Amino acid sequence: MTIKYKKITTPLSDEVVCSLKTGDSVLLSGEVYALRDAGHKRMAEAIQAGKELPIDLSGQVVYYVGPAPAPPGHASGSAGPTSSYRMDAYTPTLLERGLKGMIGKGLRSEEVIASMKKNNAVYFAATGGAAALIAKRIKKVELIAYEDLGAEALQKMTVEDFPLTVVIDCEGNNLYETGFLKYKK
Repeated sequence: MTIKYKKITTPLSDEVVCSLKTGDSVLLSGEVYALRDAGHKRMAEAIQAGKELPIDLSGQVVYYVGPAPAPPGHASGSAGPTSSYRMDAYTPTLLERGLKGMIGKGLRSEEVIASMKKNNAVYFAATGGAAALIAKRIKKVELIAYEDLGAEALQKMTVEDFPLTVVIDCEGNNLYETGFLKYKK
């Protein structure tokens, strides 16, 4: 079976987000931001306090990852997705600021899905257990903010043909709920 990929580039426009449907295989290129629990909390607190964020979230994609240190000759070490539910408390706040895509693994809350529909955003799954292979798609990593958070610092990653699956589209269709139905008898 040959997989047909949709090739997309960041930043994501509303038009691109609307063209992505649950189950689509995607190759993403451009810049994504590595951001995990502690970084999400810090950004959400900054928004609530009326402070300026270190990046403009409009059209951006965050990857729920804390990449391992890069071995010699590589941009990144192992970079597998972390469980997305850990960011759910902060995600609607970031979506309100223009975030268009999230990369992780696992389920999302109803509140996040409702906010995705309201703010026209998409949730991608990266393959868990393939962290070393995923790292090969990362061409450059740059520290942006929150250096004190170590692996959870905000980092800009340049990726090329990063393989993803659309798990929840901007209409709220959820592959975790519907995917198994085609196999059910």
